[in-house]
Amino acid sequence: MTSPYAPTSPCDPGCLPVPEALRGGHRARRLARLTVRSLALVVVLLAGLAVAVVLPLLGPAARGRVQTRWTGAVLAACGVRVRRRGPAAPPGALVVANHVSWLDVMALYAVAPVRMLAKREVRRWPLLGVMAASAGTVFLDRDRLRTLPDAVAGLAAALRAGATIGVFVEGTTRCGRDLGPFRPAAFQAAHDAGAPVVPVAVRYRRRGEGPVDATAAFVGDDTLASSLLRVLAARDLVVDVDVRTALDTRAVPTGPARADARRALARASAAAIAAALPADVGGHPAAVRRAATTPPTSPVLPELEHAA
Repeated sequence: MTSPYAPTSPCDPGCLPVPEALRGGHRARRLARLTVRSLALVVVLLAGLAVAVVLPLLGPAARGRVQTRWTGAVLAACGVRVRRRGPAAPPGALVVANHVSWLDVMALYAVAPVRMLAKREVRRWPLLGVMAASAGTVFLDRDRLRTLPDAVAGLAAALRAGATIGVFVEGTTRCGRDLGPFRPAAFQAAHDAGAPVVPVAVRYRRRGEGPVDATAAFVGDDTLASSLLRVLAARDLVVDVDVRTALDTRAVPTGPARADARRALARASAAAIAAALPADVGGHPAAVRRAATTPPTSPVLPELEHAA
């Protein structure tokens, strides 16, 4: 049974790029690229086992440096270049981003060493789940709504203690061409803690130019293995991490207006991210299907009115 909290995405494998028809030398170069990167990634992941053992023994600053270097090594092994625009997020900030790929977590470390909020299932992923747990990831059980208030309180406490928390506020992945509704729970934690909210726009492109590239997207019934192979074989994949102006939660009303406050923060964050990611409503099948049944409106903000 699907949880009422579990968000859904309209994106499916039809949003992914059509595989190139390769012949001769092109096929050989692609195979060589895939082989070299696969070996490099195995080495980095094995090193991650040692990192997972050492992390709990380190202080916060040293732990952040180690995590940032290891995640950077994972991206480099995959052939993905990170390009950050804007300042690093300050300690004790809530970093909120759109969600495209399993690579997004590593990309956010270009903004700041973050403790991520993730669904419980991530804990069971091979190696990455171990690394996530050792890095202090907060796991959320989306099938048990009664645990949500405790999760929000835990996030608020971590923010007050100076931890930088990262959240993919759509709650699920999309292909990167538009945004989904922003879930407000994490914004409540930031509001309660008086922590700044830093919106971050994540976008994948080839050579850092042109339209959004969905090669790294992890959507529909795509598997981690097939997504990984697609990324390893790709050329010139760049992830742009665009840090927007931080939002001051202290300027938002407190008291009885808590629900209004978190919705206001969600709307402001969505607007900031949307400004860096112009929606391509005709660029993929999911958007075309939705546009055929929905009156033409802003592709982001009206949806947020219902993200209670």
